[in-house]
Amino acid sequence: MKITNQLIEKHGLKFDEYNEIKKLLKREPNLLELGIFSAMWNEHCSYKSSRIHLKKLPTTGKQVIQGPGENAGVIDIGDNDAIIFKIESHNHPSYIEPYQGAATGVGGILRDVFTMGARPIALLNSIHFGSPNHKKTKSLLNGVVSGIGGYGNCIGIPTVAGETKFNETYNENILVNAMAVGHAKKDKIFYSKAKGINKSVVYVGSKTGRDGIHGASMASAEFDENSEEKKPTVQVGDPFTEKLLMEACLELMKDNSIISIQDMGAAGLTSSSVEMASKGELGIELELNRVPCREENMTPYEMMLSESQERMLIILEDGKEQDAKKIFDKWDLDFVVIGKTTDTNNLTLKYNNKIEGEIPIEALASKAPLYNRKWSKKKKSNKKIDLKDLKKIKIEDALIKILSSPNHSNKNWITNQYDQSVMCDTIQKSGADAAIIRIHNKDKAIAVSVDSSANYCKSHPTTGGKQIVCENWRNLITVGAKPLAITNCLNFGNPENNEIMGEFAECLQGIKEACEFLNYPVVSGNVSFYNGTNKKNIYPTPVIGGVGLIKKLSQPLNHHFKGQNNKLILIGKTFGHLEQSCFLKENYSIDIGMPPEINLLNEKNNGESLLKLIEENLVLSSHDISNGGLITALSEMALNSDYGAKIQKPKKLTNLFRYFFGEDQARYIVEIEAHNLSKVEKILKDNDTYYENIGHTQKEFFEIEGELKISTKSLFKINNEWYNNY
Repeated sequence: MKITNQLIEKHGLKFDEYNEIKKLLKREPNLLELGIFSAMWNEHCSYKSSRIHLKKLPTTGKQVIQGPGENAGVIDIGDNDAIIFKIESHNHPSYIEPYQGAATGVGGILRDVFTMGARPIALLNSIHFGSPNHKKTKSLLNGVVSGIGGYGNCIGIPTVAGETKFNETYNENILVNAMAVGHAKKDKIFYSKAKGINKSVVYVGSKTGRDGIHGASMASAEFDENSEEKKPTVQVGDPFTEKLLMEACLELMKDNSIISIQDMGAAGLTSSSVEMASKGELGIELELNRVPCREENMTPYEMMLSESQERMLIILEDGKEQDAKKIFDKWDLDFVVIGKTTDTNNLTLKYNNKIEGEIPIEALASKAPLYNRKWSKKKKSNKKIDLKDLKKIKIEDALIKILSSPNHSNKNWITNQYDQSVMCDTIQKSGADAAIIRIHNKDKAIAVSVDSSANYCKSHPTTGGKQIVCENWRNLITVGAKPLAITNCLNFGNPENNEIMGEFAECLQGIKEACEFLNYPVVSGNVSFYNGTNKKNIYPTPVIGGVGLIKKLSQPLNHHFKGQNNKLILIGKTFGHLEQSCFLKENYSIDIGMPPEINLLNEKNNGESLLKLIEENLVLSSHDISNGGLITALSEMALNSDYGAKIQKPKKLTNLFRYFFGEDQARYIVEIEAHNLSKVEKILKDNDTYYENIGHTQKEFFEIEGELKISTKSLFKINNEWYNNY
């Protein structure tokens, strides 16, 4: 077939990129080779617009065993235990076909984890939808939640934490980010780097079909009014087959048969074979007639670009093929030697005893385009809110408006669809600042959380990038975990737009600064560009997934009040920052100004001080203060509890709305027993940590003296109304 300009465009390649392909090959590519370059050079696989910036992130530390560059990141939690984790996007597929898009997002991220030798122990998600009033939102929400729950529940991995947010910026481009966490032994971690010549390349798992062809390319382009036509590029998942594949791989990993192993994810057989060969600096030869196909007359092009799910590629040690095959036969899965490693440094594709494609591996990997795109710096907004200019509102009415809004309402309708307790190691489920998972048969645990803050990142990307790392860090600390490392999913619009590329560059700068200061390295992640439709881009939405360690698990901490007449301590200083706040958004539809300042010194000091209090067993409950400010955080502590609180008016900050609704950072609420007050105050003073004694817990009512008194039952009802009626 002649390669035309139309065909080049259809494959998502620029004309200068096509000319570079011809230079690398020293000839015209054929259709198969064009498809392979399209898959490997698209944004989703090559990171061609982001690699320059990603290199700036801190990725090392004493706790890091494997940073970015592998299927997932690996951290050391002691006792020969390792945690393997990663987050990835499945945004475009989930908008086109919400159930399968979300389900296969879960399946793909699970394979990234168990391909490295880990048994998955937890799933998390960060899902963003358009306005609740948009005609598509309800259907998309139902489909995505059903897909996440359907896949995770069937395979038997608990979905323990996440976030669901609504904003009109996602009306035509929802975000579905899935995170998986696994546990492995430190001395039994598997990598994707190929080694040795004439080693067997083995295809295992499901058969290859025509679903998902050009899926990675579709994820590297903006939507338009014809997005519905892209449904054939969405993969179809089967969690029951994935369960078999996981068990078969973990069983094979018990001996020393595997040289390298790689999930067939985006770009399928193409990316898995190229990545293994590239990391090992050798070649790979595939006999495509041997590829197990579930549809008739599949072409080499279709086989190489299919993104059918539940498939892996393994390179085995000599003589191990028959023993390995017995394992996969037992689990009723395909096991076929489809090729071998070579010393040619080429990807060689044979079909019907004829070479159909031959491409230097480096042309597909290290020689892929690398762009240092132009970007513009975001100007700081000097807009300030004068509360005197706004319509007067009661504190109680403002609080009710926030607690009853879609973004702050109780999301049990969603989380109840997820099995959170399967495997019996979930100590704390969704609803707390972080979920807690016990390391099986041990008295230690990990805490996990995912967070995002698109409005902060839109208003000032550098500050927003810092804030979301710090919020994630705080969420782990409030449950008594020492934060160890993060994974990130960076969801942005079109990188060819200077403003969007600026948002990306500046958000990464903020993430970098916060991670370095907090010793909170990035060990894995994903970039998702081109999130937009008809030139309308989403808000910049970096999602941070964090993992922390609880060395000795006793009574798990959460943010629900525990008793009556306990003291409430506010750690951190309140300045009353209302710009970009929930208070203004929900009550006045105002979205202006700068986000609150991030003082990294205070973040670190205040967080470490709280950890000391927790280690001394002085804390009954704790909660970080973020969206909605102090009053919202206190209300959340009263929800699902038998206790409320009586809060005194502040003595220094005179404006009550700024004090109670301000979103100043680096703050926590801590509940302690009254007789421990002097011990707590001494630790905070010794650590030079600002604090206030703001009140005490009480039965049945949440109260601010002279301003507000509402029963905890009423708070619960208010907080549950929106989802019950949607």
